[in-house]
Amino acid sequence: MRIRTDDEIYRVDAVWLGPPKATFPWRARYVAWGVGLVVFLLVLAVERRMNIGFDFFSTAWAVIITIVLTRIICSRIGHERPLGAVLVMWLRELTAPREKTSGTGGAASAARIKVRTQRPRPKKSKRGRPVPPQQRPARPRQQPAARSTVPSRRTRSKEVRGVRSPARP
Repeated sequence: MRIRTDDEIYRVDAVWLGPPKATFPWRARYVAWGVGLVVFLLVLAVERRMNIGFDFFSTAWAVIITIVLTRIICSRIGHERPLGAVLVMWLRELTAPREKTSGTGGAASAARIKVRTQRPRPKKSKRGRPVPPQQRPARPRQQPAARSTVPSRRTRSKEVRGVRSPARP
């Protein structure tokens, strides 16, 4: 048993084959004639803007360019995607917000870093005189502790939860 679809409905295009008893050797939909007319006028306008004169060869090239562009445009449209939908999609594609590709700011430079000609001086004491290095209180030296088998707090803080580190010998 064969299931018939409604594809035959969409196979029938609104096609104009030419005047009666003098048909064209090609098939073109009505929408293609309209698109072709608009494209032809645009191509002629572009030729005039480029200072190309209106003679036989420029018009012949305009017809050839029109045929190529019309075929490209009409290959994108059909009964499922009409010309109006393609034009709206093209317009929305052009006006859609884009991601900014250029970053804010500029290249990093040292132009704003202040450089002094003199070295920094030692801090002043409470009396207003600099403290000589010999009179500064020395830090108490700590004796290195013997290694214990228990890992230190510093080692434990570097571990990630749920990930076991290999045992140390």
